[in-house]
Amino acid sequence: MRKNSNRLTRINEEVLRVLAEKIRGEVKDPRISRMTSVTEVSVAPDLKTCKVYISVLGGDEELENTLKGLKSAEGFLRSALAKEINLRITPTLTFVGDQSIAYGVNMSKLIDEVMANDESDK
Repeated sequence: MRKNSNRLTRINEEVLRVLAEKIRGEVKDPRISRMTSVTEVSVAPDLKTCKVYISVLGGDEELENTLKGLKSAEGFLRSALAKEINLRITPTLTFVGDQSIAYGVNMSKLIDEVMANDESDK
C-alpha cells in the first residue's frame, strides 16, 4: 500500500464529482449523450494524467460520439477542474469508454429471463 493512497483516493473522488457535475450541467456539445455517466476516475500518483471512464446508455455509436465530444471539451473541463480543485498540477484528461453498466443491465435481463423460464417450468 502506498503512503499517498488515502490522498490519491480523495483526489480521485473529488475529480469524479467535479467532472460528473460539469459534463452533466455545463458542457453543451450535441455529440455528448444526455445519458452519460462518469463511472470511475484514475489519477496517476504524479497527478499529470487522469483516465476518466465514461459509460453511455445506448449503442457503440453513441459512446463513440460522446468520447469525441468530450475530447473536444477537454480544455474546458481541465480549466473547470483547476478552478474547483486546488492542485499543483491539473492532470491531462483521457476519456475511456466503460461498458460495465450496459453489461450489468444485460446480465440482469438474462437472469430475469432464466428465472421466468424456471418458474414457468414448475
